[in-house]
Amino acid sequence: MNEYVERQIVLRWAAPESLRDAYDVVIIGGGGHGLAIAYYLATRHGISKIAVLEQGYIGGGNSGRNTTVIRANYGIPEAVRFYQHSIELYQRLEEETGRWVMHQQKGLLWLAHSELGVRAERARAEVNTACGAKTTFVTPPEIADICPQLDLDGGGSWPVRGASYHAEGATARHDRVVWAYAEGAMQRGVHVCQRTPVVGLLREGDRVVGVETPAGCVHAGVVVAAAGGHVTTIANMAGLRLPIRTHPLQAFVTNHYQQQFDTIVASSDLLFYASQTARGEMLIGAEIDRQPSYAYRAGHRFVQHCAHRAMTLLPFLRDLRILRQWTGVCDMSPDYSPIMGETGIDGFLITTGWGTWGFKAIPAGGEQMARLIAEGETPALIAPFSLDRFARDRTLADRGSAGTH
Repeated sequence: MNEYVERQIVLRWAAPESLRDAYDVVIIGGGGHGLAIAYYLATRHGISKIAVLEQGYIGGGNSGRNTTVIRANYGIPEAVRFYQHSIELYQRLEEETGRWVMHQQKGLLWLAHSELGVRAERARAEVNTACGAKTTFVTPPEIADICPQLDLDGGGSWPVRGASYHAEGATARHDRVVWAYAEGAMQRGVHVCQRTPVVGLLREGDRVVGVETPAGCVHAGVVVAAAGGHVTTIANMAGLRLPIRTHPLQAFVTNHYQQQFDTIVASSDLLFYASQTARGEMLIGAEIDRQPSYAYRAGHRFVQHCAHRAMTLLPFLRDLRILRQWTGVCDMSPDYSPIMGETGIDGFLITTGWGTWGFKAIPAGGEQMARLIAEGETPALIAPFSLDRFARDRTLADRGSAGTH
């Protein structure tokens, strides 16, 4: 089945030397967000004179270096509504694109280990329910039914007192999501160019009018920076200082375990999360590295500490071996919420601040940014996430991920 599906995917690359002199839109970054913007511009708004420029290969940045969890169980209404919309788009993505992205609804348990944690998870469930996300508070006996592999005693140190259960929590295969958006955009005339870094921005007065590449200059009506952890480098070219710090984020997978782990499990106190891949590997991640860096190095210390915490609640992990680990670089904003939309510089838009939750936001982020570009007005769903919220003192503080701690 895998071989059959992958052979059906047709990706037609644009060579750097074949780029046009001008496009309606140039998107910097060929990850999930950049490709989704191009796809939705072409499919929803009929705008296909678009170039997507990727310095490496598509999906080679954070889109290919994440833990593929899809959820909407955040702590503030603005985030819950946004990510719930993304969940719903993911649920329809296979039907819309005609491509198997291995989307699988699993449910997500967010564990509480203290009375304070129980109150927090009860509050999370209430906020989620009020904003349209399917989240309920569950007791230890209910948790045992949902995920029998959990040690509710927590090794004697971290007993499980309760949890919020997000029924629509899901996973999807990251590279297939990227391919589906790339193929759909290409079919409608979008030029996707790999190995093409942007080395400068073209300016006319105060307006950004295009980009510079090693193959030459490309003019554009709108330039969008969707460069993940490297977005500050692009913004600096426009004379824009972003409130973004880039931190490495590591994860690892084990060898195969019998296909019985049907739930995504997360703990903010122990700072780890775990799920099972379609191949039976246990996929485990934890918090960002505290030191800001662009480094992609993976370290033994992370594996040691993260594995110890995971085994505290999931004892069966002690019998498995680590196969591989990897690192991505996360664009973290001061309030841990994304930044989408206008920058105050004409012709230059950004989608950034995705931190550890960019994969789950790909459909909604791409769709809403495409609306902004096509219609010229910021959609209500992403208006709270504008860059100027920091100047207006309207921050959206939500450390709604184990990875942000």
